[in-house]
Amino acid sequence: MKTRLLLFLMMAPLLQAQTTPDGFAIPQTGRVFVFPRDHGSHPEFRTEWWYVTGHLDGKDGCRFGFQVTFFRQARSEGGKTLQLHLAHTALLDAQTGRFIHEERLNREGWDAGASETTLAVRNGNWSLTLDEKTQKLRIAATVKGEVLLRLELEPAKPLVVFGKDGVSRKGVSESAASHYLTWPRLRASGTVKLGTTEHAVSGEAWMDHEFSSSQLEEGQEGWDWASLQLEDGREVMAYIMRRKDGTADAASTLAVIGRDGTVRHLASDAFQMEVLSTWKSPRNGAEYPIRARIRFEGESFELRPLAEDQEHDGGITQLPYWEGACDVLDARGQIAGRAFLELAGYAGDLTSHLSADK
Repeated sequence: MKTRLLLFLMMAPLLQAQTTPDGFAIPQTGRVFVFPRDHGSHPEFRTEWWYVTGHLDGKDGCRFGFQVTFFRQARSEGGKTLQLHLAHTALLDAQTGRFIHEERLNREGWDAGASETTLAVRNGNWSLTLDEKTQKLRIAATVKGEVLLRLELEPAKPLVVFGKDGVSRKGVSESAASHYLTWPRLRASGTVKLGTTEHAVSGEAWMDHEFSSSQLEEGQEGWDWASLQLEDGREVMAYIMRRKDGTADAASTLAVIGRDGTVRHLASDAFQMEVLSTWKSPRNGAEYPIRARIRFEGESFELRPLAEDQEHDGGITQLPYWEGACDVLDARGQIAGRAFLELAGYAGDLTSHLSADK
C-alpha cells in the first residue's frame, strides 16, 4: 500500500501537467508524430497555426513577398468548446513597396474549418491543402479583391521538428511550450494576379505548423522570430522571447538546419539578435526593430527588409504585428539568402490570447 501511495504521489505532478486549468492539452515530450494525421488539426490544444511565408520571382522581373496563415483558437464558453478560425493573407510588391493584407475571422462551420486527419484548412475561399500522393501543398487565396494567389509548394528538404524530445520550450512553465513542425524549404510555383495583371512566379517558401495551449508565460510580452533560407543550402530559425523588463527570456533559441536536413539547437546565450534600425507605425505608434543582425558561431547575417511598412494592423484582433520579407546579407554585405522577420507584441496584448491562464 505504501509503495502504491508513493507511486501515486510521484506521478500526480506529471498527471496535472498534462492539461491547463481549463482542460486543454500541454505538449508532452516523446510524442510520436504520425503523418498525414499530425499535419491536421489538434483541437485538444487551445491554439494552432499553419504559417506559410515566402519569396516569389516573376518571369517578367517582378518580385513578391507573401504570407498565408491559418489560425485555430479554442475557447471554453458555457461548458462547451468553441473553435474560432482566424486567417491572414498578405502580398508585398517589392518593386513599389506596396503591402496589401487582409484578416478574416469565422467560427468553425460551413465557412471555416480544419481537418483532423490531414492538412486541409480553409477560411472562406482561402485554403491550404496537402496532396497525399504527391506530397505537394496547394494554396488558393485572395487579398482584398486585389490579389489572387494560386501556388503549389513542393518540399525541397525534409520536415523538421524543433525543440527537445518533440517539445519547443517558450518559457520555464510546463504550459509555455509547443509542438513545432516545419518545412524549412519549399519550392514554390504558380501565379500571382495583382490587379488585372497575372504573373507566372517561382521561388521558395517556409511553412511552420505549431500547436500548443500557451505560447507566453508570466512576465513575457512577445517575440522576435526569423526564418533564413541561405544560398549555401542551410536554413536558420531563431526566436527571442521578450520579457516585459526588456530582457530576452532564457527559453530563446536558434536552430541551424544543415544541408542534409539535420538540426542543431543553440541556447539563448550562444547567439545574438542586434537591432540595426527601427520603424514607427503611423497607425498605432508601435516601434518595430525591422532591421537586425543575427550572430552565432562566428557567423553574421543581416536581415534587411524589402519595405519598411509590412505591418498587419490587427483590424479584427486588435493585435498588430510586423511580418516582413527581407534580404539576408553576410558579413561582407553580399546577398546570402532571403528571410522573413516577425515582430509580435509591440502593440496590443498578446497574453490575452496566448497565455494558459487567460
